[in-house]
Amino acid sequence: MINKHIEIVSSTVIGLSSMGKVSRDAILAVLAKHYSHVRVTIINDLSDLEALTARKPDLVVLGMKFIPSNPQLRFQNSSRIWISEYLDMHDIAYTGSRQPAHELELDKPLAKQRALNFGLKTTPFYVARQNKSFDIGQLPLEYPLFVKPTDRGGGLGIDSSSVAYNFEQVQSKVQSITANHRSDSLIENYLPGREISVAILKNDITHEYTVMPIERIVPPNKHGVSILSPDVKHADSGLSVAVTDADVKKKVSQLAIDVFYALGARDYGRIDTRMDANGIPHFLEANLIPSLIEGYGNFPKACMLNLNLDYEQMLLRIVRLAFSRNADSISSSPFEYHFATPLANTALQV
Repeated sequence: MINKHIEIVSSTVIGLSSMGKVSRDAILAVLAKHYSHVRVTIINDLSDLEALTARKPDLVVLGMKFIPSNPQLRFQNSSRIWISEYLDMHDIAYTGSRQPAHELELDKPLAKQRALNFGLKTTPFYVARQNKSFDIGQLPLEYPLFVKPTDRGGGLGIDSSSVAYNFEQVQSKVQSITANHRSDSLIENYLPGREISVAILKNDITHEYTVMPIERIVPPNKHGVSILSPDVKHADSGLSVAVTDADVKKKVSQLAIDVFYALGARDYGRIDTRMDANGIPHFLEANLIPSLIEGYGNFPKACMLNLNLDYEQMLLRIVRLAFSRNADSISSSPFEYHFATPLANTALQV
């Protein structure tokens, strides 16, 4: 038993947490086997965060990115208190990336622009602001288009109407996102190819990053389009398959590690990509606090399919990484990395 004080942080406020009760309880069960003092801490407002820092834990396992300065506004409040930045100010170590990377990741158009600035492939896009009209002339994109919220995760706001074939369908979906999610809308060219999620995890001994792509195969909806909607994600339906084609694996892995670096991410995370009609992968979005539920979510599945790294060892590696690095350091040079070789068992049926 290692004598360390660890707190697993998430929120019960809808939309603030990247970690639900099942996930935090599972993480607690694993870490409590190895560390002397482990607890779950709910952070819903600044007073909760202040109480956390007053306890001075040795490590915080991040399950959320921020709290709004005004709790009543939640996502609608542009003034945010970033958990990682607040912990840095109090010299408390934590898992995963720092505030600038989380801020880029949360703002999908900003993340895409960052990728473009680094010369990386992502689709052309347009941002439709809430309650602001726009006309067809402002949309210099080719149909079909894909419409989703700019700052929501977990597939929120994505459904069969997300694929739009004309301007009226785009307008209808934008209005729906505004009404139901109070979010701006990201409008981008629809990519018809394979969707591949790439888990990235640093080795706490060699300090080399392992890049682990898996393809998520889901049945097409009634319109013949395969979409990772909230229903699909929550049901965890479909087939998760290791990418065995050497050329595809190389292309998508290189794009993912390049985006990871461009965002300033560290230790671990997931980069989602999708291929165009010519088989060229494009960056979709990032998740730097991906789902860590055992047997669920692309990150744990990728670790198992590519490295045979089980749930417990995956969590312990993430925690060791946070303990071992200097909280103030951040890489300013290209990462050392390698592409994982898929194991013989290359699919997980769920």
